[in-house]
Amino acid sequence: MAFASPYQTYIPLPSDSGGEDDGHEAHLSLVPIHIVTHASQLPIEFLSPSPEKQLVVGFDCEGVDLCRYGTLCIMQLAFSDAIYLVDAIQGGEKLMKACKRALESNFITKVIHDCKRDSEALYFQYGIKLHNVVDTQIAYYLIEEQQGRTRAPDDYISFVGLLADPRYCGISYTEKKVVRVHLKQDPKFWTRRPLSESMVRTATDDVRFLLYIFYKMMEKLNERYLWQLAVRGALYCRCFCYTDNEYADWPSIPTIPDYLTVEESAPEQEILSVLNIPPGKMGLVIGRKGASILSIKNSCNAEILIGGEKGPPDKVFIIGPVKQVRKAEAILRGRM
Repeated sequence: MAFASPYQTYIPLPSDSGGEDDGHEAHLSLVPIHIVTHASQLPIEFLSPSPEKQLVVGFDCEGVDLCRYGTLCIMQLAFSDAIYLVDAIQGGEKLMKACKRALESNFITKVIHDCKRDSEALYFQYGIKLHNVVDTQIAYYLIEEQQGRTRAPDDYISFVGLLADPRYCGISYTEKKVVRVHLKQDPKFWTRRPLSESMVRTATDDVRFLLYIFYKMMEKLNERYLWQLAVRGALYCRCFCYTDNEYADWPSIPTIPDYLTVEESAPEQEILSVLNIPPGKMGLVIGRKGASILSIKNSCNAEILIGGEKGPPDKVFIIGPVKQVRKAEAILRGRM
């Protein structure tokens, strides 16, 4: 069934020249924007994933306090020939559940910037275990590491910052600041219907560059870092989705491939550890102005995440190589 779309946008696609470009010479393609309230408006190859038709899609979510307790309002999907804004408010649970196979599929790569809260919202609100992601925030720092640059423990590249980097896009995303002002003035901004042109444009801009960035990044990463990207994407997706079953129903984490184990400096398997913090002890873990947690991060080659205001409030999540995770656990227990 075909649906007319009153909206269109340009998306950057990889150059056909095969050469390295500077991020400003992408081939621009004009594509329609579809607002989706029923599953029949989505491509069949997305709803029914198959190994014969593997896809890469840009992915993001918008909502009110996007986490387990908030409200997921829009899910954006960027294909090479169209962008789909899946309206979770009007389409409801039936529409979101129709997307479950695709979001959990090995055959569809979801390209997203910082997957943690999106994954948490999908899991607790719709029972969807987001899987097979390429997180461009993770990829950015793996490329930096591969090229010999070091990263400060609390240095996180924002999507605005990534877009501004000339190695990937080199564009200014000033509209994002305008939306942040709207969100402060109207916290229920993303629940308003019908969608305004401003809402459509903002939701679209959050995904329309992702496929281009994805291909630029894949060119830069070697096999070792591509494996790390897959592993960390899987770990970050499940990070805030902790329940009493300890991820027993989630897909398995990619193991170290054989072609990497033969190297002299074979990588160590990476894991996620969830540390329960006793009542009243989180302050000791964080320290004054975050000094304690920062010193722990500086001591270990592991990512240490805290739920903060969105929670969960009594847990610390540690991601990294096994030995570094165990080291972080020991230091944290000592602080408590």
